[in-house]
Amino acid sequence: MFGFLKRRRRERIRSRPFPRDWLDILRRNVPYYSRLSDDERRQLQDHIKVFLCEKRFAGCGGLEITDEIRVTVAAHACILLLNRQGDYYPRMKSIFVYPHEFFSERRVVRPDGVVVEGEFSRLGESWYRGPVVLSWDSITSGVADSRDGFNVVLHEFAHQLDSESGAVNGAPRLEKGTMYVAWARVLGDEYAGLVDRTERHRPTTMRSYGAASPAEFFAVVTECFFEKPAQLRRKHPDLYEQLRSFYHQNPAARIGGDKDGTQGQLADAP
Repeated sequence: MFGFLKRRRRERIRSRPFPRDWLDILRRNVPYYSRLSDDERRQLQDHIKVFLCEKRFAGCGGLEITDEIRVTVAAHACILLLNRQGDYYPRMKSIFVYPHEFFSERRVVRPDGVVVEGEFSRLGESWYRGPVVLSWDSITSGVADSRDGFNVVLHEFAHQLDSESGAVNGAPRLEKGTMYVAWARVLGDEYAGLVDRTERHRPTTMRSYGAASPAEFFAVVTECFFEKPAQLRRKHPDLYEQLRSFYHQNPAARIGGDKDGTQGQLADAP
């Protein structure tokens, strides 16, 4: 009964008109929106309406939550849900947004095995069965350059998808059990390769932060998949195909060029 009532409520929410002011925000702050098909744009708008009705936003550090903040965050979070079967991050109820970077107590294991505990500056956090915490400055800087492979909203909500499997370990819930073999092989090999290139200070397509753990690798490669898709597809085709299958999207084909989306490659991030 509860599921039926939830579906009915969401149908009513989706039937509401999408506010014109929100559409202006999408066009201004969500570059990926312009690359979607008409059907996907309608789908994203419906997802945003439901997301904003079900999730609570709170400003921290004196930040006042506005529609621009809410719609910008919701749109990027819902990009990860397009064309997929699933819910709206069911374990995540609240989103806290700071105006700038924030600080939190963390326990960090360095690559050499040394454990460091203390207060660290943060641009975003995603808590298992808990909230997402974001820096608005980081969001806007990511929006300003949508091809740099850095998007804190995509990153933190990829962690939320990862957690739906019951653990945050870089292996999100896949559609079929048989898919885990290829997922583990490809992402395991690619993660090891990123760790190796990072330790040797070699250029990388993905941000070196992904070498911190398999969970961070999945979040970082999600950013790269949507922001540097042609380069990821060209340099890491097997990895790209795993992400394309998981997200049911092919962003490399959206950016123009030839039929396989291999035009318009972007330079490596420093």
